[in-house]
Amino acid sequence: MSRIKACFATLKENRRKALVPFITAGDPAIGATVSLLHVLAENGADLIEVGIPFSDPMADGPVIQLAHERALANGVTTLIVLDMVREFRKTNTTTPIVLMGYLNPVEIYGYEKFAQDAGAAGVDGMIIVDLPPEASKPLTDAFAKVGIDCIFLIAPTTKTPRIEKIARAARGYLYYVSVKGVTGAGNLDVEEVNRKLETIRKLTDLPITVGFGIKDAATARLIGEKADGVVVGSALVNLVAQNQNDLPALQSRIAELMQSLRQGLDQ
Repeated sequence: MSRIKACFATLKENRRKALVPFITAGDPAIGATVSLLHVLAENGADLIEVGIPFSDPMADGPVIQLAHERALANGVTTLIVLDMVREFRKTNTTTPIVLMGYLNPVEIYGYEKFAQDAGAAGVDGMIIVDLPPEASKPLTDAFAKVGIDCIFLIAPTTKTPRIEKIARAARGYLYYVSVKGVTGAGNLDVEEVNRKLETIRKLTDLPITVGFGIKDAATARLIGEKADGVVVGSALVNLVAQNQNDLPALQSRIAELMQSLRQGLDQ
């Protein structure tokens, strides 16, 4: 059983919801990422999403765009991101790691080689923001060979026939984008999110996480009532931006936010 499937199975058995933090690899520094992954895992993270820096992160708002810029300025490459996962796996073999990025770096790397190297590094899942399900089979096949789940996004505007298509292509879990627009934008409409989750659940047995707009324990709790997990990205990346020159302070503030989010979900 994959780490992702095992994670959600355990959470379901214990009637708990997944806390899924997101950080950008190499932000604020290449040497900080692995320690931040451990801070997240030690303070309530069930899965961790790690952004692969890219020069044109079109689905991301200003906060995460700037994180990509900082990481690229630090010299982060896709190969370095895989090395970070490999280093994390030396002492943590249980927390699922999902890489999140865009198709261009994976195409440049080569589908088969990327899948093989990612699997060997200890990657469990992959979210490629701009990969449509219609064009996904060559890559999802490559991932399947090495046990990596390909996770797809569903937007508020996604119609039922397309949700069915996405659900058929996806493995691991589905990621529902709770607001229209880029990351960090807009306010959550919890009732609308819940209605969409009901529609999605009729079409798949996969767990459903919800991301975009979840910033604190209160919103995590509200969304966690219906979702299988909540993704917290911009709130964490904001902390990185605010504390990028003080790693101990950053680690402390991330731990505090994670503990607060975990408490909110578990209430």
